[in-house]
Amino acid sequence: MVAFGKKLKDRQVQEWQGYYINYKLMKKKVKQYGNQIKAGALDRRHVLKDFSRMLDNQIERIVLFLLDQQGVLASRITELNKQQDSLQEQPDISKITELREAYRDVGRDLLKLLFFVEINAIGLRKILKKFDKRFGYKFTDYYVKTRANHPYSQLQQVFKHVGLGAVVGAISRNLADLQDRQGSYLSIYDQPSLPLQDSVVDSMKAAVDRLSHSTNFLNFLAQHALIMQEEFPTPVEEQVDDQRYHFMSLLLNLANTFLYMVNTYIIVPTADNYSMSLGAAATVCGIVIGAMAVAQIFSSVYFSAWSNRSYFRPLVFSSIALFVGNVMYALAYDLNSIPVLLIGRLCCGLGSARAVNRRYISDCVPLRIRMQASAGFVSASALGMACGPALAGLLQTNFKIYKLTFNQDTLPGWLMAFAWLIYLIWLWISFREPANETEVNNGPQESNSENDALEKGVTQPLLLKAEENQQDDENDQEYDGSEEAPEESRKPANSIAEAYRLLTPSVKVQLLIYFMLKYAMEILLSESSVVTSYYFGWSTGTVAIFLACLGLTVLPINVVVGSYISNMFEDRQILLASEIMVFLGILGSFQVVISYSVPQYVISGLIMFVAAEVLEGVNLSLLSRVMSSRLSRGTYNGGLLSTEAGTIARVIADATITLAGYLGQSRLLNVTLLPSLLICVASIVATCYTYNSLY
Repeated sequence: MVAFGKKLKDRQVQEWQGYYINYKLMKKKVKQYGNQIKAGALDRRHVLKDFSRMLDNQIERIVLFLLDQQGVLASRITELNKQQDSLQEQPDISKITELREAYRDVGRDLLKLLFFVEINAIGLRKILKKFDKRFGYKFTDYYVKTRANHPYSQLQQVFKHVGLGAVVGAISRNLADLQDRQGSYLSIYDQPSLPLQDSVVDSMKAAVDRLSHSTNFLNFLAQHALIMQEEFPTPVEEQVDDQRYHFMSLLLNLANTFLYMVNTYIIVPTADNYSMSLGAAATVCGIVIGAMAVAQIFSSVYFSAWSNRSYFRPLVFSSIALFVGNVMYALAYDLNSIPVLLIGRLCCGLGSARAVNRRYISDCVPLRIRMQASAGFVSASALGMACGPALAGLLQTNFKIYKLTFNQDTLPGWLMAFAWLIYLIWLWISFREPANETEVNNGPQESNSENDALEKGVTQPLLLKAEENQQDDENDQEYDGSEEAPEESRKPANSIAEAYRLLTPSVKVQLLIYFMLKYAMEILLSESSVVTSYYFGWSTGTVAIFLACLGLTVLPINVVVGSYISNMFEDRQILLASEIMVFLGILGSFQVVISYSVPQYVISGLIMFVAAEVLEGVNLSLLSRVMSSRLSRGTYNGGLLSTEAGTIARVIADATITLAGYLGQSRLLNVTLLPSLLICVASIVATCYTYNSLY
């Protein structure tokens, strides 16, 4: 705090004071809106219009000043370029040195301008979050989407900073031309593999990277992973990430994600046949499939806690548990034992390390590639979901080695046991345990001051005196009881109950939506082998092809939504439309006539699955942006809450299939679809009520 206070007294900040976002004014305005709405003097629509106009004016002032300063820098670079051209004819080492230092001076002034943009971008995000928190979530999405996609958008200048990138490029190129030239005039374009070794250029690139916040498909896919993280990490935190990052370890985490999803779905096409071969009803497949999810409810918690201390040991335990579980699953056939089969699946669930996989990306992958790593997590999950059933369809053989049977029922277990054994060996050889943050974080502590300043409202333009900030924060507490005290705002939740209390009503609705879509998808996938064999006489191979085709739709659908649909419609609209499509898919799956056809089942199932995938992507994207910052850290984080909601949904769905089996296979389809329909209707009503109340 003290160090940041000194920065605010810099001559550059004082000179530009009138051009920063007026955070204090807007914060007081938000409070006034709250009081006026409570008194009935204003309606919400007027508030939205007035606040939008105020933000537009603030951003316009920032952007016009930014363009003016860019022009000044461009003019200086133009003058330096003329001097450099004259040196090409008569090289002079002393003048070259002076010229390089002059370019560096421009670079240092550019850093001040990048700092100016960063502070304003942070202030804009903070005031939007404060507005959403006070009046209900959604204004941020509305404002950013309507302004960012407009051809005359000024918001683009703040968040895309194309002009600043051109200035960075000009300085970098000219410094490279002048670096140790000794008569050589090769440019950075001729030797792109050789990095420019200059501290000013490195600082500029780091500052630009911190400002980069894209809205493309990669960002959409990354948010799908719901990997919670701090919005604006400090330079020291970025340095810590670089020291903890190890590419092979990240690859091993993604491989664990992929293999676990394969392990989850590889038994789906054959679970009903396996149950019947052991003397149980076909619908016991629901319990067999769901046993893994039951164990995952508990494993997610202890793996999340374990990842506070280590990443290597949880992954080793995960691999061993999954190896043992798959061996038991395969041996159950020769032992003719349903309990062994279920215990094997429970062991597999106890090895679910998805909490560790998420946590590793959040904690140990540098910010500059965290988005790609998060997208890789989602892609690995989707690919595993498609590969599982596809592999089951290929394992159509029957032979014995000694007393061990290898057929379509046991081969999934043997294959996955072998895969986890190979993975364990690879893990043991190649994984590198990240250093603890206390071991690598030896840098100055004042680098956190910029974030702290914003958390406590220090800058007004984000430049306020300490006493004024304290008073403002106390005022905020008076009208917004849900807002956390500054010293508490960074502490992680210490229990599931405390994490639940941090959830706003809109977040709870989104968790309900997540529960609903996971329930509907699990019903569709888990009972597919039983339903299709009863109505259509499908073989295991046909069921495997159907499930694999469903899994292969995940990535293309996310490409379409992330690249196109999300840019054309608001998330609220996509959310509601997807819920309605899930509802129609479920409704179309019911058997309402005697003849139940393959086209009806396939088309309705495809509609439900694809709509649920779209819904999951948009829903988790929203969750990643609106959950409390306290849920970005610790054992009981946002990723754990969403995992638990989805896992509980899968457990209840699989239990529903088994219980419905007692009514007979002829009633299984309709009985299991009815709860899905009711939950879907409830989520649609909750969505409409929540978002209508915000406008």
